[in-house]
Amino acid sequence: MHMVTIDQIIAEKLCGWFVGDWPVGNLIACTIALLLSVLLCGAVGIEREKRGRTAGLRTHLLVGVGSCLIMIISIYGFPLITLPNGTYLTRDVARLAAQIITGVGFLGAGAIMHRSSGIKGLTTAATIWIVMAIGLACGSFNYILAVGSTILILVVLTVFRKFEAKINKKSILASLNSSNNSPALPKLLVVAKEFDYSINDIQTEIGEDKSITYTFLISSNEGGEVAISEFFSKIETIEGVNEVRILNSHH
Repeated sequence: MHMVTIDQIIAEKLCGWFVGDWPVGNLIACTIALLLSVLLCGAVGIEREKRGRTAGLRTHLLVGVGSCLIMIISIYGFPLITLPNGTYLTRDVARLAAQIITGVGFLGAGAIMHRSSGIKGLTTAATIWIVMAIGLACGSFNYILAVGSTILILVVLTVFRKFEAKINKKSILASLNSSNNSPALPKLLVVAKEFDYSINDIQTEIGEDKSITYTFLISSNEGGEVAISEFFSKIETIEGVNEVRILNSHH
């Protein structure tokens, strides 16, 4: 069964429009694709810019428009080869698109940073990758698909952010610094068990002074609020503990 989409019908109508021998419709389709990639990828970039992320408006625009341009070149930039029998030699227009996916993956990796509080930039790396996909959709004249995907992405970045904050509201991100000659992690777990708390996502970092910094999430097994004052007071009595801090912005 041959599947036909609305985007394919629009592309066929536009690209089939000639003024004399000039393929004016093709020029209009490519122009719409480039302008639409600017609008859609710019919307995602503005959201990242407002959040103060390392990759903002310009980065997302360049990735999206560049992907759109390469997709157009992949489709129209190479002439068809006519065989002696009058048929055309088939060519794979998706080869350049496949290279874009690999290349942008490395670019997104540059937005990921490892800090003492954990790994940062994963969402921004994902948005860089997704604007690449939006650019490819625009460049292949899948306009409706590109618009619908962008709306969904903006909903995830804005509305879902509030749901995520509510889900993580009762979890506290904290760090504990202890001396090297007295590791505090086993004792921390003992104290957490006394309070019936869970310690998750533990990350360890050794400082230049050989001290050990543990970053972890604290949550109550009963689903209630964490009695942070009492819990921290107990932790501070552990031998070798230098400092305990809360890292959550909402605590």
